[in-house]
Amino acid sequence: MTLKRQAIGMAKATHFGPTVLVVTISFCLAISQLSFLNSLEIALAILAGQCVVGWTNDLIDQPRDSAAGRSKKPLVCQSVLPRQLHIGIAIALATAVVLSFLGPLGIKGGLLHMLGLASATLYNFGLKSTWISPLPYAISFGAMPWAIYSVVGSNPPAWLYIDFTLVSVAFHFLNVIKDLEWDRTQSVLGLPQRIGKRASIVVAVGLLMASLLVLAS
Repeated sequence: MTLKRQAIGMAKATHFGPTVLVVTISFCLAISQLSFLNSLEIALAILAGQCVVGWTNDLIDQPRDSAAGRSKKPLVCQSVLPRQLHIGIAIALATAVVLSFLGPLGIKGGLLHMLGLASATLYNFGLKSTWISPLPYAISFGAMPWAIYSVVGSNPPAWLYIDFTLVSVAFHFLNVIKDLEWDRTQSVLGLPQRIGKRASIVVAVGLLMASLLVLAS
């Protein structure tokens, strides 16, 4: 196994697309309030947290991913090994804690980031298979504006954290659609899997429309 293949596998296991999106959004939100360097430190803390969430998800889901034949998953195609992800999670978690509490976020912002990280990790450890599967998305993404605005000693505008929450929950409903039937057969019964594909699309569209209304108001 080449070093390049391992590096690509580790990056993919973070759920690379969503990770890049979340980190970019956090940086853009931070730089609207803070300096470039402070915003970069916050983005790196968020990146470390996203690595913990993505790698944890892939480790827990490995048996189901293998059974479903998801050959593009790094653990399934063995571009990375479980031991490497375990080590990566430990390093990323330590990095997220240090960058959060010793960086610009400070105690209050760091605690809010840890709340979001804990919520997302609990989703991986079982909440994804319950009626309240959207709740970790709402908590984790809703906490981001509060963490960043706490650095300057203010609260985020109501429309901002409401929109973060609405869009993130809509993403949850849309994200599971492609694997919804497989999830059902594997007893992964979050709220989207329970209400079905059509209803999930309706809920997601409704949430996105609500977010536009909030933005326009």
